[in-house]
Amino acid sequence: MPVTATSAAAPRPLVFAGFPASSWAFALRVWLAMMLALYVSFWLELESPSSAALTVAILALPTRGQGMEKAGYRLLATAIGVVASIAIAGVFSQTDALLLAVLGIWVGLCVYVAAMLDGNRAYAAALCCITVALIAIQQIDTPLQVFPTGIARGAAIGIGVLAVALVNEVLAAPDYHPVLAGRIEALRRRVTDLTQGTEPDSATAAADLLHDIAAIRPEIASLATESSIGTARTASARSALVDLVSAPSLGRMLAALPVTSAPAQNADDPGREAARLTTISRCWLQSEISHKLAQVRGSHDALREGTRPYHAWRAPLYRSRRIAAETGARAAISFTLIAIFFALTGWPTTELCLSLVAVILGLGSTAPAPRTFTMVTVAAMPIACALAGILKYFVFNGVSEFQLLAIGLAPVAIGFALLISLPNPLLCSLGRLALVFTIAVLAPANPQSYDPEVFLVTSFFACLSSVLVLAAQMLLPPMSGDRRVRLLLREARGELGQLDSWRDRDLAPEEAAFRDAARVEQILTANGASTLDGQIAARAMHCFDQAESLRRCRAELERLTRGPLARVVQDAREALARRNGAAILAAARALRKAASRNNLSANSAIAVLVPASAVFAPPRSPIDPSQGRQP
Repeated sequence: MPVTATSAAAPRPLVFAGFPASSWAFALRVWLAMMLALYVSFWLELESPSSAALTVAILALPTRGQGMEKAGYRLLATAIGVVASIAIAGVFSQTDALLLAVLGIWVGLCVYVAAMLDGNRAYAAALCCITVALIAIQQIDTPLQVFPTGIARGAAIGIGVLAVALVNEVLAAPDYHPVLAGRIEALRRRVTDLTQGTEPDSATAAADLLHDIAAIRPEIASLATESSIGTARTASARSALVDLVSAPSLGRMLAALPVTSAPAQNADDPGREAARLTTISRCWLQSEISHKLAQVRGSHDALREGTRPYHAWRAPLYRSRRIAAETGARAAISFTLIAIFFALTGWPTTELCLSLVAVILGLGSTAPAPRTFTMVTVAAMPIACALAGILKYFVFNGVSEFQLLAIGLAPVAIGFALLISLPNPLLCSLGRLALVFTIAVLAPANPQSYDPEVFLVTSFFACLSSVLVLAAQMLLPPMSGDRRVRLLLREARGELGQLDSWRDRDLAPEEAAFRDAARVEQILTANGASTLDGQIAARAMHCFDQAESLRRCRAELERLTRGPLARVVQDAREALARRNGAAILAAARALRKAASRNNLSANSAIAVLVPASAVFAPPRSPIDPSQGRQP
């Protein structure tokens, strides 16, 4: 009976043609915003009305906050790209070879910055590259047109942003914070199950949990644009994620504690002392885990209510400069090779193809797998060209009425928007790219051009651009997933030796743990959607556990540096610096005895030193061998 009651209380959503009503509402908003942007652009007689429609297609996101955040970054990146286009064209317009080299360097620099960021910030860095491609490269033979072209593009993008904002407001586009709150609550339940032992506490399960927590980080920034209390919701979501990482990290410290036998009768027996230390550590860690889970619940409630959290944690992002630099260098070389190819062929009007090459390289830098993104682009480009041709020569067929344009674009815009709303990332990416490229190839204008030769040339070079990028990536393959994993693990091990010197002195242990969780997330996604390698997860979690133990010990010992325990604390620090498990355990014993003699409490420091001794035990230590703690 309870199941029936629950089912009755949660009615199934309306579904039509295999898509829920929310997807149809989203698709309708996309089409209406696109038509509004085109109508206003035609009325204002803008030079590039298709840029307004393209803006709507790019900002096609199911919730209001996500679209507005991306719109803000799109405007900012467009302004930077226009300034860069004017500077590049003004300085290097008379030197063809040098101009192409500078454009290649700019592409590589933008890709490098995109690889160092995440979410819409990475998209903004890629858009700086795309804007230069669409302005400076397409006007490479007419540098005096760079400034008016940039102004026209900026105006069209502004119209597109306003159209999206107006339609989302009038049609009450949903907010994103309820979805995010539900995901955080689901993660909290998983963390509770893991820390309470109802799920297997393996390295693979812990790494997968950290991956899912860190993966939400790029999405919380959109909450700030939803409403006047969006900033408070962003802070609450960020604090919840940081505490969600802290709880399982403490749980792994609890699981690392040695299993002790019954205490001996002799008070001086080492077994009794070990049992006492383990009991202190277990009680403190269990209390701290419960406290962290309570803080997660408080931040979750603050997220729903739109209030400030108990503590505004930062959620720092980890990015490998080495990986970003190699990614940027590959993009710059790929662009330069394709530019050299066109220079050798001597084909006329190749500016469109070269600009699309930069667009694909820029957008691919924000995708988890650039080559997969390029392959989807290769598939989407012919579809877009075919649909644009059907619309132009069979549906519109020489007419220029706006009503026919709106009716003809409705199936295309609504159909691809439905694909965008699907949870399948491949179909979602295909729908978004096909919608964008269809509008780009069709290039709605007033009056509309129906020159078949121009259309065929445009379609040919559009398809050729994606093929050339794929060929360049096969000639100069992107960094493999295995190499990414090796570099990330090497950097993690290297930071362990420098943990006390410089890297995260300004971060609290909780914030630094989240940063390491972001690295674990990158390690797990380096090989795409392939099955998670248990050995890789074990190595990643071993580095995570060691770094977390060192930070916790450093923070707790810092509170005891002044007073009668200062000398014992210094000995504990030296043991931690040597990474010697036995010495760390001996320091915990000495600290407990010194605190007892001086009637002081050092339970928090003892509680983190004991599991640290297990984490830094020799590789063949029998302590918790199933947790993947072997280096």
